[in-house]
Amino acid sequence: MAKETYFADAPSFEETVVRINRCATVVKGGRRFSFSALVVVGDRRGRVGIGYGKANGVLQAIEKGTKDAHKNLVNVRLKGDTIPHAVMGRHGAAQVFLRPAGPGTGVIAGAAVRAVLEAAGVHNILSKSYRSNNPVNLTKAALDGLLQLRLQEDIEQLRDIKIETVAAGSTQASE
Repeated sequence: MAKETYFADAPSFEETVVRINRCATVVKGGRRFSFSALVVVGDRRGRVGIGYGKANGVLQAIEKGTKDAHKNLVNVRLKGDTIPHAVMGRHGAAQVFLRPAGPGTGVIAGAAVRAVLEAAGVHNILSKSYRSNNPVNLTKAALDGLLQLRLQEDIEQLRDIKIETVAAGSTQASE
């Protein structure tokens, strides 16, 4: 007998279709179309995933992309409603520079990068994309940048040292 589980407090994920591509192949009877969909899924609380699905119909491609995005969910380290430090994400020929911004700035980003940042829960950030403008590579570069983020607590635990004491010690030594 299968056990059913109910997730009353399971997070609700929002999906955003970033891009739908149509590809046509010429066959004896005419053209046959296929579609691919780039989908970003996130809970706006630090979990985000990117998926890519291909099928003969648009809805099937979006469903496959959504399933792929749920499989690729990752946790992102955020500092409030922005990121803790500036970072450069890279994937393929695309580069995305992400920089924290003050309250009220909003998400300053293009469509592909904006989808990833909003799905992750970032509300105030500045971004700039360099080199490639391919939406697939831009979304993966933005996700790469978000995965490089480290909070101060992470660095303290990694180095087994308190950062405030080091900073205070260096200012006292220079006086």
